[in-house]
Amino acid sequence: MSATFDVQNPATGTRVQSVANAGAAEARVMAQKSIAAFPGWRDTTAYARSAILRKWFNLMIQDEDRLAELMTLEMGKPITESRGEVKYAAAFVEWYAEEAKRVYGETVPSQFAHKRLLVRPQPVGPVYAVTPWNFPAAMVTRKAAPALAAGCTVVLKPAEQSPLTALRLEELWREAGGPPDVFQVLTTADPAAVSAVFFDDPAIRKLTFTGSTEVGILLAAQAARTVKRVSLELGGHAPFLVFDDADLDAAVREVVGSKFRNTGQTCVCANRIYVQAGIYDAFAAKLADVVRDLRVGDPMDAATHIGPLVDQPGHDKVSAHVQDALAKGARALVGGTSRGGLFFDPTVLVDVAPGMRILQEETFGPIAPLVRFTHDAEAVAAANGTPFGLAAYLWTRDLTRAFRVSEALDFGIVGVNDGLPSAPQAPFGGVKASGLGREGGKWGIEEFLDLKYVSIALG
Repeated sequence: MSATFDVQNPATGTRVQSVANAGAAEARVMAQKSIAAFPGWRDTTAYARSAILRKWFNLMIQDEDRLAELMTLEMGKPITESRGEVKYAAAFVEWYAEEAKRVYGETVPSQFAHKRLLVRPQPVGPVYAVTPWNFPAAMVTRKAAPALAAGCTVVLKPAEQSPLTALRLEELWREAGGPPDVFQVLTTADPAAVSAVFFDDPAIRKLTFTGSTEVGILLAAQAARTVKRVSLELGGHAPFLVFDDADLDAAVREVVGSKFRNTGQTCVCANRIYVQAGIYDAFAAKLADVVRDLRVGDPMDAATHIGPLVDQPGHDKVSAHVQDALAKGARALVGGTSRGGLFFDPTVLVDVAPGMRILQEETFGPIAPLVRFTHDAEAVAAANGTPFGLAAYLWTRDLTRAFRVSEALDFGIVGVNDGLPSAPQAPFGGVKASGLGREGGKWGIEEFLDLKYVSIALG
């Protein structure tokens, strides 16, 4: 393949590396390889699949420094966070290496003495996986590991901003003894043309996608033409509710961990922070003090907390949200301005009110907007007042309030006094416009399994 495109370092604006720019022809070749490899991989024993996945996990752990460096270079994640992501990504491979051996069938009692009724899970078939740029390793393994463990083959299309980590994971898969055609990475700067190949082929049986709600709707519609199984992890607009009984220092710590991780570029970042009136000013002051000390700079420096935004459109959206809020009456206690290039100051906005864009759209940047509320019901209604339903958070020391509010929040994930609830063994996913299906835990592998019912009449 002669056509290539460049991967840019968002911190410096320089070229990191060129990668293959696949088109429809190359996509068809990969699709056919995946389809042809499926019967053999499906019939491989669960123990054999598990052993390969375990070797893949070990190689990822050994390759931590290289994988982390690639992530930081291609999308600007601070290097300490990149190292943490390698461990998190590898943990999905470890988990599904074990789950491969725990795909159990069932027997169902029959009303007829001469019949035996069996229910057998089986792999859904070849999978087309589309992953975003913000977690270049974890989004790959969270999809590929359960699919491969279930016996599916996978063609993965990573985001054009961050393909290098995915390509390295493909290399490690092959080093682990994984068949090349069972897991393939397809890089392209023209995702629409490439994706159409997989949507049009009825032998590709599953789409798994993480990205924006707008794109997810378009892909789901295309997948419907050939009645593919679909799982979608889409946009978020996470609220964080801080009640007046909060330990302020602990609450600030959890809000900072949720809001500013990955420079605010995660779908589960706290995007709207609702603080009860009695502690609003004290909380805002403490949060501003912590955010003021966050270090912005070279993401390869281990002392850096906040790296660049991934690209110019991302930077422009963050800036537009801040300017809109300031123009409508909000104040910046900290930050509020760009540092040049793709860097934006970590920002705390107070006096944020309905009607501002930052409360209506996912910001995807290091901006913490604080909204005052009085009563619990008011906070819950504001938190639920969005089409999205991925993650929500609350901080309280009242057990009754913790249960009642977490149950009332219309979200797939709720962190109570916990700004970082994601774990490989737990279900990850949302409701409403935040998607369909779950990743992680025993639920993640079920997304790649169909049920076959076998009724046997004995002689």
